Amino acid sequence: MPALSESRSLRYFSFFYLYVMQGIPSGFALTAVTNYLAAEGLDARAIATFGAVIGLPWGVKFLWGPLVDRYQSSAMGRRRPWVLAAQCLAFLASFTLFLTKDPVADFDLLMWSFVFHGVFASLQDVSVDALAITVVPLPERGRANALMKGGMVTGQAIGAAGLALLLHSGGFQTAAMVQSGLLLGLTVLTFFIREQPGDALLAFHRVARQTESVVHTSFVKILRELRRALLTRQSLLLFFAVAAVFLSERLFQRVYFLHLIQKLGWSDTSVSVLSGTYGAVVAVGLALVGGWLSDRLDARQMLLIVAVAMGLMHAGFSAAEPLWADTRVATAAVIIRQTLEPIFSIAALPALMSLCRLKVLGHNLPFTWPSVTKPTSLASICPVRCTPIFPPLSWG
Repeated sequence: MPALSESRSLRYFSFFYLYVMQGIPSGFALTAVTNYLAAEGLDARAIATFGAVIGLPWGVKFLWGPLVDRYQSSAMGRRRPWVLAAQCLAFLASFTLFLTKDPVADFDLLMWSFVFHGVFASLQDVSVDALAITVVPLPERGRANALMKGGMVTGQAIGAAGLALLLHSGGFQTAAMVQSGLLLGLTVLTFFIREQPGDALLAFHRVARQTESVVHTSFVKILRELRRALLTRQSLLLFFAVAAVFLSERLFQRVYFLHLIQKLGWSDTSVSVLSGTYGAVVAVGLALVGGWLSDRLDARQMLLIVAVAMGLMHAGFSAAEPLWADTRVATAAVIIRQTLEPIFSIAALPALMSLCRLKVLGHNLPFTWPSVTKPTSLASICPVRCTPIFPPLSWG
């Protein structure tokens, strides 16, 4: 089998399934389980607390970046060992969910089990993003980002719709068991994919790399460069603008779903299944189209157009609140809402990735995609990383 650096089709397939793997737990936690808790009568404060707390590991995931950059000398590749380690640890952490017998009665235990899983899932996200930035050539970024987001939405659909049905038919532990089985199956795939030709499939020794003399003596300089990258005016403006849009979109979703379940009498399963089926299919299709367009249009212009369109749609729908009781209107809103965040992500990612700095440790490096022989410490110095930028906000 060719390595990721040699095969475009393998890159597309790999980043798609890697994001499916990330999407399953997020769809389960923040759609299926959250809607279930709403249907069981938990108030908005408890549900907001649940979402905020399980998002904590993702809020500080940038701290993983310097570690991923600092240690890159495994015989299995520069980034792949981190991906594998994170996947295995996230799989093992998912077993803590079995301690929860009743999601309502064991609410605190449920919440902190998701937090524990999120610690390693956030490491996986950073590692996969670092791998993508390293091996995906510049002309493929838009399409790769589209497949990554498409994989995320597909995984969220499985976690939201599929596991919501299991949650009601077989109980919480059955749904958690299926999630763990899916994570294990997708982890196995990663054991058979090489980052570069000649990388070992499985090894526990180090090899000398061209990057080693720089990376292994400059951890402080990596942190210093990360601080500089984060605090530039351009980075801060784009970072907070994107964050504000994601936050607004996620808040609208949570309030709207809570209204459907607790005020209009929708079942939590119907909301989860609807957003995870029709909404997911439309979202994946639009994500692929958006990825194709983002390779051809100016990233900043596309981001601005999508953000304005989202704002107008939310404002218009909010003004039409008296019509929400109409099932057709409410159903259309769930489906349309499910497509907005993926479209915005596809528009945002190329702009965010363009902020990654190739000047590392005082070295002004020529960089040729997809070559990874230069000492480019990209995982820690990209001021805002690939999707999900704020998983508690961008999870569906």
